[in-house]
Amino acid sequence: MKKPITFKSGILSPVYVDNRILPYHPAQWHVIIDGFKALIAEKALPYDVIAGVAVGGVPHSSALAYVLGAPSVFVRKESKEHGKAQRIEGGVVTGQRVLLIEDMVTTGGSSLDAVEALRSAGAVVTDVCAIISYGFPEAVAAFQAADVHLHTLTTFDAILLSADMMGKLPATEAEVVRGWMQNPRGWNPNL
Repeated sequence: MKKPITFKSGILSPVYVDNRILPYHPAQWHVIIDGFKALIAEKALPYDVIAGVAVGGVPHSSALAYVLGAPSVFVRKESKEHGKAQRIEGGVVTGQRVLLIEDMVTTGGSSLDAVEALRSAGAVVTDVCAIISYGFPEAVAAFQAADVHLHTLTTFDAILLSADMMGKLPATEAEVVRGWMQNPRGWNPNL
């Protein structure tokens, strides 16, 4: 990426993983949904309801719930100021085991905020599934502190390795990304 981007967490990044384009590519999206289904089965993850974090997790959670034949809800970043003024849309989660689906985990802030909203509504949430995580230590610590297990289909390290092996990332850019991964909050594109 030529121009660094800023994540919601404030982290400046030389790369961006855009999982929001997956629904536009049905064959690849099927791989993701099938991957979630297999991960849930492999880990025997409990759920009564599948939830998505708005906006990035919603298409994936909805498609997954459809495939599993499970109820689906989504969690807004904040309650609407109109209508029913709800933060959780789609149904009641009180007393339900909710499996939260996210597209990307950077620091864990959005995911864990949604977990807290679900728990405040009376849901039992012990697991979050995401397509990918950067694997930052602050995210690992945040999930542990919240007593939530994070399960991912892949890691950023695996994507970086694949890009290297396929020749999709020039060595100089790969080095920049690796430097960023070692200190994402302190990374400076001008150095």
